[in-house]
Amino acid sequence: MRVMRAEPSRFADVTSRSVGAAWRSYDLQLTTYAGLLGAIGLVMAYTNSVEAGQSLLAGGTTFSRALMWSALAIVAFTIMTALDYRWLKTLAWPIYGVNLGLLVLTLVIGDGVGGSARWVNVGPFTFQFSELAKILMITVLAAYLGNREGHLDSLSAILGACLLMAPTILLVMMQPDLGSSLVLASILAGMLFMSGASLRWLLAMAAGVLVAIPIAWTYVLRDYQQNRILSFLNPAADALGSRWQVTQSQIAIGAGGFLGTGLTNGTQSRGDFLPVQESDFVFAVLAQELGFIGAVVVFLLFSALIWRILSCAWRSRDPFGTLFGAGLASMLLFQVFVNVGMVIGILPVTGIPLPFISHGGASLVSIAIGLGVIQSVNIRQHRAEW
Repeated sequence: MRVMRAEPSRFADVTSRSVGAAWRSYDLQLTTYAGLLGAIGLVMAYTNSVEAGQSLLAGGTTFSRALMWSALAIVAFTIMTALDYRWLKTLAWPIYGVNLGLLVLTLVIGDGVGGSARWVNVGPFTFQFSELAKILMITVLAAYLGNREGHLDSLSAILGACLLMAPTILLVMMQPDLGSSLVLASILAGMLFMSGASLRWLLAMAAGVLVAIPIAWTYVLRDYQQNRILSFLNPAADALGSRWQVTQSQIAIGAGGFLGTGLTNGTQSRGDFLPVQESDFVFAVLAQELGFIGAVVVFLLFSALIWRILSCAWRSRDPFGTLFGAGLASMLLFQVFVNVGMVIGILPVTGIPLPFISHGGASLVSIAIGLGVIQSVNIRQHRAEW
């Protein structure tokens, strides 16, 4: 009897230490950096709503929608943190099927502008499934590459990953959504590189992509997409057309100076000179109203967040966790680089949003899901020791 009384106590003590050790692994810095970036996104939604003359809490305004999506993102993050990430590995193939199904559904019933089909109405929400596809494909590729650890020097394993991603990129291109397609390609490249895939084969594939550019220009890109690239190469050719956004964006950034003009005091945004200032070109509003200092703070927060994601990935004893972190970091880094690049005029306009800051609920919720998975990997690492 004495032994029987001791065993439950000992088991409870071990369980208590186990749970405590798990949650001590929770990365508070990662959550803090993400939360601060999300708060800046809400500030930008506020200033855009005020400058547009909207009643802040009225239904359908930029700010009220941003609050709604932020709340949904917090819920998604909490659920994914609490969920054991190993279920994602088990369900990788069903997740892949769901991803393709959602993208096909978008083509069938989706709404858009100018003949595009990018958004699907889900009750009171308008969702862009190409944003969710980024996280779902990171999950699928992490499971696929993780199961082939140590064998990624073979061409067959690399081509397998490419074939997995190809249908998703094709379906997104059919919407058409060139920006999201490029993000998906960057996720694939980043995860292959971080997985230790043969650099020789990766360089050969990159050369193949370069060779295919003329074919893509002729048969894949739409006229407006070609015009954006041409206006980037020759800015003076269409200053009042496809180049207008970038020109106004550069004026806004220059007007911000070192300290900025102050919230709701942006000359370009108040005068409605800057198109899509709440989404694709929100960084121009931020740089004008918060100045060089505000822009630097945002860059530092993004750098810190990406660093924490990579740190968590490298600490993972599970290849899935390492590769998932690599994919999420690749996605965020590429989107920040391309969005800011197009806003300041050093890259063509592609419609890629700035994570956390651009108004767009699907992007925010998808990122929150990805960060929740990273936290789930963090707090469950201790179990690998048992």
